[in-house]
Amino acid sequence: MHHPGPPRFVAVGDEVELAPRDPDPSATYAWRVATAPTGSAATLGDDPVEHFEPDVPGRYGIELSAPDGTHTLTVRAYPGYMGASGSGGGHYGRSGEEETEFETTPAGEEEGESGESGVSGSARADDEAAPTGPGGRPRLSLSSEVTDDAVVVRADASGHPDGPETTSDLAIEFLLDDRDDLSRDDVTIDGPELRIPRERLPDLARAHAVAIGRHGFSVPDAVEIERDGSDLRTELPYHPPEWARDATIYEIYVRTFPGQDADRADPDRTVADSDRTVFDAMIDRLDYIADLGADTIWLTPVLENDHAPHGYNVTDFFAIAEDLGTRADYERFLDEAHDRGLTVLFDLVCNHSARAHPYFQAAVSDPDSEYRDWYEWRGPTEPETYFDWEYIANFDFSHLPVRRHLLDAVDEWAPLVDGFRCDMAWAVPNSFWREIHDSLKARDPEFLLLDETIPYIPDFQGGLFDVHFDSTTYAALRRVGNGEPAEAVLDAIDERTRIGFPDHAGFMLYAENHDETRYLVECGRPAAFAALGALFTLPGSPMIYAGQEFGQRGKRDDLAWAHADEQLRAHVRRLAAARTETSALAADASLDRVAFEVVDGAPAPVVAFERDATDGTTAADATASAVVVLNFADDPATVRVGPSTGGTDLVTGESVATDDGLRVDDVVVVPVDGE
Repeated sequence: MHHPGPPRFVAVGDEVELAPRDPDPSATYAWRVATAPTGSAATLGDDPVEHFEPDVPGRYGIELSAPDGTHTLTVRAYPGYMGASGSGGGHYGRSGEEETEFETTPAGEEEGESGESGVSGSARADDEAAPTGPGGRPRLSLSSEVTDDAVVVRADASGHPDGPETTSDLAIEFLLDDRDDLSRDDVTIDGPELRIPRERLPDLARAHAVAIGRHGFSVPDAVEIERDGSDLRTELPYHPPEWARDATIYEIYVRTFPGQDADRADPDRTVADSDRTVFDAMIDRLDYIADLGADTIWLTPVLENDHAPHGYNVTDFFAIAEDLGTRADYERFLDEAHDRGLTVLFDLVCNHSARAHPYFQAAVSDPDSEYRDWYEWRGPTEPETYFDWEYIANFDFSHLPVRRHLLDAVDEWAPLVDGFRCDMAWAVPNSFWREIHDSLKARDPEFLLLDETIPYIPDFQGGLFDVHFDSTTYAALRRVGNGEPAEAVLDAIDERTRIGFPDHAGFMLYAENHDETRYLVECGRPAAFAALGALFTLPGSPMIYAGQEFGQRGKRDDLAWAHADEQLRAHVRRLAAARTETSALAADASLDRVAFEVVDGAPAPVVAFERDATDGTTAADATASAVVVLNFADDPATVRVGPSTGGTDLVTGESVATDDGLRVDDVVVVPVDGE
């Protein structure tokens, strides 16, 4: 089906990329603005991939003529001040897509009342006057309930933390999906609730919603309802898979992971030295990774490349790199990992190919080559790149054969793995990621999409990705390790809400990776212990970069397995175990600042906070609420905290209580109320 996907929620002036899905490069596609609000002069061109810019608030109906028929896409545009450049600061990044079957008006005529689109609440969705005063983007999460006679979709909306708006001040706008056989007349909307009677449900129905406040509109959320006879199944396709919310991720930089020859000795291995591959070396360490407490492995790229050791300069999107092993070796590694209950992420590179790729070589050597249009160009022989990287060339996503090639590569590798880590996600068109998201989630709702976007973008939660690199907390950890007050770590966590991420958003916490100097090298060993404590106690999924757990100093050097810091490694194991065993450290447990006093030691490197999961645990769970204290200083601190707590550290199992407070070397986690 070539339909361009769910409807879009955008602001006036935002650019909406329009592309047919599952494209046939040999086919003809045509776009037109079929309906538009009064006063709009927005138009579209004649290319198969177009960019639409709404020029007045309201609803637009965009039609795609494709080989399989005519498809309609609804674009809902809000006033421009709600966009990223608006004074309200309400819109960050491009918004998610949504579609409707609501009444539209021919282009140039007045559109219907906003209630036709399922708007409820006191906010004025199309008010052109930019607001004054504090505030910002609201947030929204959907839930669903299947009753005897209907499916009920509920919106839980929250105002911006710095503004006065409450839930009752926000409007909720529901849209149905244009692809589904469901109309506005089939549903009822009552405030934040949409009800679909069972007898009106088609085999597949999707409902989308945003919250609208004075300063902006939320990241969209969606509910999917699938009918199987008399049974109904609901999914939240924009929410992370359950397994991923509390995953502990272990990144492997594949070519240096085995270590020096002397470090590779494994008396239990079954593959002869002469036949061993990098994948064999990784298989040898799977039990170690599981014992460390990790449950998810992220491999840096494993495809054929130009022999840069990082592997991101791909020369064949369908072949495993020969220096790592064969495809059979790779699949054996995956089987061995899965047998141990480990999930595996494939590093997906879509923005570019290597300049050594045969298609680029053909394009640069012959201006008339069929591959010339596959790339963006600065000059006759110089491709477009980011950061002047000299060994890659950016793909041109307006060219349908590029999309087809990369979608086929996605289809090649997705069935083998549990998720994609999406390289340079910010550099690839949003519409392309949305197509990948929807295609993969339709096959496997538990498939994970993790985006590398720095800084992170809230709208990427709206139907593009599940979990995001938390580069904001990463940067705060680095600053704290270099002397900034440790409260900066909590400010970084608060930033998620402040810029509009919904409560269901997922985050990967990290202190280092293959692109960064090792934290221990930059900030020192005591701070490294505390930073690891932060990764395992803050909301999100902690990521350990191979070697971080035992004090590796080079970021891409061969791992020095024979020279490990065993105290550091034991620290990681204890933290991983405590996170698994402590309900309060779950990703969806709340975080609140608590009063604390450093009675002995340096105060600036210390921070304390409470994690609480009492809403989702039984009364007998002694770990449902806990206080965490981090100390990034070289010397221990004695810290008195506001809440009444026990004195036994849930990480080490040892007493940290003194007459004056809690003794904190780097991190302690103590239960609240003396449990």
